[in-house]
Amino acid sequence: MEDFIFKVCIFGDGGVGKSTLIKRYLSGTFDEAMKITIGVDFHIKKLEIENDRITLQIWDFAGEDRFRMLLPSYMRGARGGIFMYDVTRYTSLKNLEKWLKVVRSIDKNIPLIMVGSKIDLQEFRSVESTFAMELAEQFEFLGYAECSSKTGQYVDGVFDLLTQIVLENQK
Repeated sequence: MEDFIFKVCIFGDGGVGKSTLIKRYLSGTFDEAMKITIGVDFHIKKLEIENDRITLQIWDFAGEDRFRMLLPSYMRGARGGIFMYDVTRYTSLKNLEKWLKVVRSIDKNIPLIMVGSKIDLQEFRSVESTFAMELAEQFEFLGYAECSSKTGQYVDGVFDLLTQIVLENQK
């Protein structure tokens, strides 16, 4: 059995659901009244996949412009990342290139996935899955997923996908 520690970062505009995704993943709960992240938050999750023990260090970055300057220093040493957007808010994709420029300036080969949040709000969807998948391919993300932190739908799958990609990249 091998032990791995992977620093993974979640980034994207404010209000897309980064913190609620992490809370659902770690505790299985949803908090309708989550407070805005100031700067960065840090969490730990221990996993076993096949014969590997994995510790995920999950770094949650505030999405507001005034905090984006912190991202480069906190990205150092990251093994993977999630760019998150809100499927009900097309504008949450407008800064995709800015986020990627910052992240890839630290490590141009960092494994990244793109995740659409809030799929429980289908009636308000403004970003179609096919369009988002095309964007993910265009910007060379290694995976694409959608989830709902409110219902828990596909939340574990998001982290399973990222962990598998990071693990394959490590070996």
